[in-house]
Amino acid sequence: MTLSTPLTGLVGVRHPVVQTGMGWVAGSRLVAATAEAGGLGILASATMTYDELEAAVKETKARTGNPFGVNLRADAEDASRRIDLLIRENVRVASFALAPRKEMIARLKDAGIVVIPSIGAARHAEKVASWGADAVIVQGGEGGGHTGGVATTLLLPSVLDAVDIPVIAAGGFFDGRGLAAALAYGAAGVAMGTRFLLTRESTVPDEVKRAYLERSLTDTVVTRKVDGLPHRVLRTELVDALERSGPARGLAHAVRNAVRFRKLTGLSWRAMIREGIAMKRGNERTWSQVIMAANTPMLLRAGLVGGDTGAGVLASGQVVGMLDDLPAVADLVEGIVEDASTIIQRLGSLRACA
Repeated sequence: MTLSTPLTGLVGVRHPVVQTGMGWVAGSRLVAATAEAGGLGILASATMTYDELEAAVKETKARTGNPFGVNLRADAEDASRRIDLLIRENVRVASFALAPRKEMIARLKDAGIVVIPSIGAARHAEKVASWGADAVIVQGGEGGGHTGGVATTLLLPSVLDAVDIPVIAAGGFFDGRGLAAALAYGAAGVAMGTRFLLTRESTVPDEVKRAYLERSLTDTVVTRKVDGLPHRVLRTELVDALERSGPARGLAHAVRNAVRFRKLTGLSWRAMIREGIAMKRGNERTWSQVIMAANTPMLLRAGLVGGDTGAGVLASGQVVGMLDDLPAVADLVEGIVEDASTIIQRLGSLRACA
């Protein structure tokens, strides 16, 4: 069973279901499993060196012949080189967590790559659409990681009213009911992070997955103490401690993590400073927020890779409180599409009465 939408036609996938590019989570195994299941899997490259990204792209291609995508950081020092890689390897989709520059979109589109930025407001959707973006992912406040304060039920229609390109809904989706609802709004599909993190193919340590499955709908919190921006994460002792900490402690912690991140990625201090300047210029962050941005990849890595729930931060959408299983990706995608199709057929049988 399939559901044809502008997204499936644009990208060439069977199902309008997207697995988001979660740092430290969306590697080749999960992305390939999503692609094989008929959805759009997106590799997370922000936490990869260039060589790691190249290897991940090649491994994903070895695992599946179906379309997949790569999430890029527009402000990365080597963004141009990474775009070259996508073009050379004929990757189908380039997604961006932050708005790409106009010339980036043009270069990718000239190479036949579909460009799908993630946005958090209607005005941002209008901007990237005017620059040639093929579609957008719009995440409401329910979503995990960096998020805004407007619920998907309001943000989604505001974006749909603003642009005439396909809109993919994110934030609060985990089953067929959500997909059917998003399509009823006018979306072209749904994107999910936490739901895909909690699958068999996800490489997140089992003990961390269990920690997620134990949570309720009220066990996430939006904090600015990770990197200075609103960040939805699981409520843990570490997060509570960060919330109680003052700005000086947060900055000191960020500087230490910047040193660790530099060693992990091989970036020079000069390159990191250049990226910080680009981040500040492109996103209107304060210097404090730029410095604190180093916290994000390292704190997430401690939890999502190292399995240390006491020393790491665990990004999570509110949907974590609705999840109690670890399905195979193929079963997850098939079940979502089948349930959504049944709901849509049932709704089609309704008749309005005068």
